[in-house]
Amino acid sequence: MAPITTAIFLALASMFGFGAGFVLTQFGLRWMLPCLGVAISIPTSTLLFWCLAPFFVDPSNGNLKAVALFACVGLFFPGTVALLHFESNRLMGPNIAGALSSIAPVFAIALAIAILGEHVRGPQLLAFAAIVAGITLMYLGQVSLSGRSRWLLALPVAASAIRGVIQPIIKFGFEWWPNPIAAVVVSYTVSSTMLIVSVLVRTRWTIPDVDHRGALWFAVVGLCNGLSVLAMYAALEYGPVAVVSPIVAGYPLVILLLSPAFLEGEHVGLQMIGGVTSAVCGVVLLLVT
Repeated sequence: MAPITTAIFLALASMFGFGAGFVLTQFGLRWMLPCLGVAISIPTSTLLFWCLAPFFVDPSNGNLKAVALFACVGLFFPGTVALLHFESNRLMGPNIAGALSSIAPVFAIALAIAILGEHVRGPQLLAFAAIVAGITLMYLGQVSLSGRSRWLLALPVAASAIRGVIQPIIKFGFEWWPNPIAAVVVSYTVSSTMLIVSVLVRTRWTIPDVDHRGALWFAVVGLCNGLSVLAMYAALEYGPVAVVSPIVAGYPLVILLLSPAFLEGEHVGLQMIGGVTSAVCGVVLLLVT
């Protein structure tokens, strides 16, 4: 399989995983607040990656510069991004939060051009514009731009900015150590440590009460999102950011398909459908160019 085909396949797998994770998060939020849910979700993924590490990571091939870079990424991703996603999901619902948080390619491609020297061709720019237009249409069709919604807008946009920035940074780190499993092990371990310590500090070093139903759902979300991040990192190893990032950002389509079936009260109107259609057309254009 050609590297670019592998990258597209992995990016699509990541897209489906992120979309499913957004929908499943709603079940966890019924029993647990985001600040506690994220302290269960991320460590669950971390445990999975540590179980995989002995089979896929050879420390003798490691690079300290790459480890340091992956650790720095872990200060912000996935922990901070997951917390922002969970909170925006709780306040806005998965359709709107997912649509807004999928503008990461804006930041990813800009930084990829700056630090990796990637070139974006005309059809890719058109596809990118279709994705951004679709996401904007999805948001404007669902939320009135009141003072509150402008404040809420900051949550998923901040998550998008962080996730968009880390994609070219991770790809840059792969020049030193091209191992996606190693990248997630290091970054997730740093994030998990920060999240667990922050929860203990807030509870004055006592173990908080945890609803087992919420904990189970957030553990499932953690596995779903963690595997999606792993697929995204693997896609970045094989393909350019300008191709991988917009495909991964197509996960609002998955949310749109799943939320009416699993969640009550998630309205899907014509403007939302039009926005998703535009975004999907942009992804398809990326696939054929």
